[in-house]
Amino acid sequence: MDIDQEKLGQFMGKVVTDVGAAMSGVLVVVGERLGLFRALAASGPVTTTELATRTECTERYVREWVNAMAAGGYVTYDPTTLRYALPPEQAFALSDPDSPAFCTGMFQIALAMYAAEERVSKNFRTGEGLAWGDQHPCLFEGTERFFRAGYIGNLISSWLPALDGVVAKLERGGKVADVGCGLGASTILMAKAYPKSRLYGFDSHPASIATARKRAEEAGVSDRVTFEVGRSTDYPGRAYDLVAHFDCLHDMEDPKGAARHVRETLAPDGTWMIVEPFAADRPEENHNPVGRVFYSASTMLCVPHSLSQHGPALGAQAGEERLRDVVVNGGGFTRFGRATQTPFNLVLEAKL
Repeated sequence: MDIDQEKLGQFMGKVVTDVGAAMSGVLVVVGERLGLFRALAASGPVTTTELATRTECTERYVREWVNAMAAGGYVTYDPTTLRYALPPEQAFALSDPDSPAFCTGMFQIALAMYAAEERVSKNFRTGEGLAWGDQHPCLFEGTERFFRAGYIGNLISSWLPALDGVVAKLERGGKVADVGCGLGASTILMAKAYPKSRLYGFDSHPASIATARKRAEEAGVSDRVTFEVGRSTDYPGRAYDLVAHFDCLHDMEDPKGAARHVRETLAPDGTWMIVEPFAADRPEENHNPVGRVFYSASTMLCVPHSLSQHGPALGAQAGEERLRDVVVNGGGFTRFGRATQTPFNLVLEAKL
C-alpha cells in the first residue's frame, strides 16, 4: 500500500479525538449522576477536595474525573489556584435538566448502545432485531432527557404554532393523542401549556407508561393526562384534534399501519404532527456531525427494533420523501408538508 503519511497522521489525530470522546462520554454520565456538574455550577471555582466534599465523593476519583473533563474542554482549570470551574455555557448544557440545551441524555443513549454491542453484532449476521424494551434500561431515561430538551426549547414556542390552527384548538380545549410517548415528556409539556385540553399518551412499553404516570402526578397534570399501554396501530379513542408522533414513526414495525390508524382516529379537521430526526433524502447530504449521531443511533437502536417486529426499518435518517410515502400512500392523507425544522428535527404536518 502506498500510504500518504500526512493523511495518515491527520486520520490518526481524528481517531484519538473520537476515542477520547467515546471514553469520556461515560464520565459525563457519572458526573451527572453524582451531581458533580451541578456542584460545579453552584459553587464557582473549586479544588478537587472541595468538590469531593460538596458531592460526598472520594477526592481521588474526583481528581481523575475533573481532569478528564478539563482535557475535553468541559470544565476549565486555573493552574495558579489549582481550581476547576464550569463555565456558564457548559453549566447551561450539563447541570440544568430544564434547559433546552441539556445534553447528558445523549451520553446515556450512547451507554445503551455500547451495552447492546454484542447482541447487535450477532444480528448483523442473522438479520434479526432487538426490541426497544429489551435494550439497557438507561436508554429509556436517556432518550427522554435528550428529546425533552428539544421539546422544551421548541414544542410550545415554535412547533405547535407552525401547524395550521392547532394552537387555537388546544387553547379552547382540544383532544390530543401522543403516540409513542415514552416517559411522557412531550405530553406533559403540552398539558402544562394548554390546561383546557385533554391528552392521552400511548406507548407499547409498559415500564415507560408506569414512569409517565408518576411524572404526570409529580407535574400536577394527572387530572387531564391519561397514559395507557397501546400500540401505534390500535391505540383507543376517536376524533382527536391532534395526533402526535415524536421521534418514533421511523422505529415502528408498521409505519403505514400506524398512518392508517391515525386517519381512523383523527377528527375530520384534525392534524397529524410527525416530529422526526432531521434528515435529507440523499445519504451523502447526511454525512455530517448530526447525521453521524443519527445513523449511529439508528444502527444500534432504531433499525434493530423495527426488524425485531418484522418491520421495514426506515431508520432515523429516513428523510422527508420516504415519510411522505408512509403518510400519503400508506395512510391516505391528502396534505403533507414540512411545517418547520431545527438542526435536529423535521416537523411534518399531515391533514386528511
